Amino acid sequence: MGPPTLDASVYLDRLARVRSAMDDRGVDVVMLSVGHDLPYLTGYTAMPLERLTMLVVPRGAEATLVIPGLEAARVVEQPGVFELVPWAETQDPTELVADLVGGARTIAVGDQMWARFLVELLHHLPDVAWTRAVDVVGALRMSKDAVEIDALAAAGAAVDRIAGELQRGEIPLVGRTEAEVSAHLGRRIVEEGHQKVNFAIVAAGENAASPHHHAGDRVIRPDEIVLCDFGGTMDGYCSDTTRCVFTGEIAPDVAEAYAVLHAAQAAGVAAATVGTACEDVDRAARAVIDGAGYGEWFIHRTGHGIGLEEHEDPYIVEGNDLPLEAGHAFSIEPGIYLPGRWGMRLEDIAVATDDGPRSLNNSDHDLVSV
Repeated sequence: MGPPTLDASVYLDRLARVRSAMDDRGVDVVMLSVGHDLPYLTGYTAMPLERLTMLVVPRGAEATLVIPGLEAARVVEQPGVFELVPWAETQDPTELVADLVGGARTIAVGDQMWARFLVELLHHLPDVAWTRAVDVVGALRMSKDAVEIDALAAAGAAVDRIAGELQRGEIPLVGRTEAEVSAHLGRRIVEEGHQKVNFAIVAAGENAASPHHHAGDRVIRPDEIVLCDFGGTMDGYCSDTTRCVFTGEIAPDVAEAYAVLHAAQAAGVAAATVGTACEDVDRAARAVIDGAGYGEWFIHRTGHGIGLEEHEDPYIVEGNDLPLEAGHAFSIEPGIYLPGRWGMRLEDIAVATDDGPRSLNNSDHDLVSV
């Protein structure tokens, strides 16, 4: 399910900014098929079918949405934003798209376009230079507007309510399998207003040392850490939070490491100010963990962007010198993972604002005994 359809003026403004970026980069046409750039610019989310859907955006003319005829009824038409062109089962849609391109010399295509369609377009457009649409649209999607931030905040508040239940012991753990608890979290995500569950990681004890552990038949026992990382899609925008609890009296080595993790996560959020490079936010969180002697067990980046997709730009990682801008939304989620023993992660979604970092997750950040 995609985001709610917005007023046509929103899409016209976004398309105007896309065309300005096309001017800057010398791109004649942008082509977007399945993926999240399409609903961002039109309000329509394409099904990942073998039938071609393609938004064709020329630099100096109205956009055209080429769509399978049987899908046309799903489109909310936006006069002035795009012309809707359904194609019949016996037509060649790539030929139709190629005809719309005219004399374009440089075309930017979406990352999610199926290779089969690009290969067919290469045949129809042999003399075109191809580039990636993310270089045109990506920077625009990174900077969330007020409506998008409100949607992310609503999704974040919904998963915070579930995290609170977990921390208050209202979601039973001991004696249940990880898979059973994962299913419980998934049900609650939907009950709290999400249309889709994106993930519900539940990892107990030694399994928590695997950052993307797949919840299985491991039974949760007393006196161990349980890592829960969960989120979904709510009205088109994603949530994502991680909280850990301990099923009994917290072991001293776990408490010591968690205090370091807590401080690292807070340092990462505090560093996420407008103008700060993404890699410097990563360094701020990592320095705390390194300084406490756990550095070799922090094995992933500090965070990822979030919006229409659960993972998108900007990435909070060493080597990304992109300065944060107001409206950039991203996770801050350092972790410490000791193979064969335990793992832990603490995650909030944050937004860079002119008034400083704003956290969209506000459930208890302590390691709670349940």
